[in-house]
Amino acid sequence: MTRRSGVRGALAPVVASIVTAAVLVGALWVQRQRHGWPFSSAPQQALAAPTSAAAAGDMAGMDMSGEIAENPPSRVAIEVAPETLQTLGMQTQEVRREALTDTIQAVATVAPDESRISHVHTRVAGWVEQLDVNTTGESVRAGQPLARVFSQELLSSQTEYLAARQAVVASGISSAVIASGRTRLSVLGMAPEEIAAIEASGEPKRLITVVAPRSGVVITRGVTVGTAIDPSTPLLTIADLSSVWVLAEVPEASIPSVRSGTNATLDFPASGRPPFISRVSFLYPTLTDRTRTLRVRFSVANTRGTLRPGLYGTAAFTVAGTPAITVPRDAVVDTGRQQHVFVAVGDRFEPRPVTLGLQLADRVEVRTGLNDGDRVVTAGVFLLDSESRLRATGGMGGHAHGSTPAREATPATPPSVDPHAGHKE
Repeated sequence: MTRRSGVRGALAPVVASIVTAAVLVGALWVQRQRHGWPFSSAPQQALAAPTSAAAAGDMAGMDMSGEIAENPPSRVAIEVAPETLQTLGMQTQEVRREALTDTIQAVATVAPDESRISHVHTRVAGWVEQLDVNTTGESVRAGQPLARVFSQELLSSQTEYLAARQAVVASGISSAVIASGRTRLSVLGMAPEEIAAIEASGEPKRLITVVAPRSGVVITRGVTVGTAIDPSTPLLTIADLSSVWVLAEVPEASIPSVRSGTNATLDFPASGRPPFISRVSFLYPTLTDRTRTLRVRFSVANTRGTLRPGLYGTAAFTVAGTPAITVPRDAVVDTGRQQHVFVAVGDRFEPRPVTLGLQLADRVEVRTGLNDGDRVVTAGVFLLDSESRLRATGGMGGHAHGSTPAREATPATPPSVDPHAGHKE
């Protein structure tokens, strides 16, 4: 008997919980039948019956029969009284066509002008015995001595020339041998001044001087003192940097907009030079495989030397497009799934879907949805869009904004419900 009493005591809380749950479920069921589920996403107006056919037609998402439409509109037209427009701060603007301009940004690099680069070689084999310019980056002038070179071949040629010249002078008869000897020395790299010097002294020069072919900067040095050289050995490379190239990498998608003669704004902040405008002088025939860009070239004066080869900057191309309809950015409502604007038609403001195109700084291109002369709302769009969306969902908004109030629906009489329906045993 004691054991049975203990079992009943243990089951008592369980039975109480079941009874409590049943009472709560019954109460919620009654609440749903009378007033609708308290957390339902459906609006209360959906449970109301229209008092007339006109009222039913005004309810968003429902047709004239009272059934829910398959695709209810997300926005509806709104009427705003003229005296209310100024109060709301709403402004409109007539759409217009204008020539769009697009800016193409490209990475730019300074490079030496290839037509102003000289490689210094000798015309004979020999050895470098002295370097007058032995550091990279040093500036040189045209005709400045660069190196002193010993060449057995050139020394022998000088000796032969001087011997032939002495023989001709002693005989007193002019000979073509002298002219041939002078030509040979000139071909081997001796300057006219050096030939005149050995003629005057009667002694061959052991070392010949290599001079700079142009003024510029030494960008590479290929030899040191004691290096054995031949005509294929580059001694120095000199670049004239008074004029340089700027190479810009134009993205593949923007290639049709850039051609020879196109203006661009070049900016190299590290040079200390303000941005400047230059014209495209050449388009390379192939693309860069790694970056899928087209290299275009500018020839730029660099008298101050601030545009150093290897310097990075930007090239901004301003490309004019065809005339198109544009509206201010603030006029467009972007829901994420579509874009629309509000068009003023008398006192009505109609939401109209649009297809956008080029994005500008403060305006946007409209490719479809608008025509010349349409007036779009440019200020107060947020209030108008909120009211339009509320009307479309069956809400009763607009009284505070001075717009035409929506027709209100008369709630239907709730169905009778058995109060004991949730307490069946």
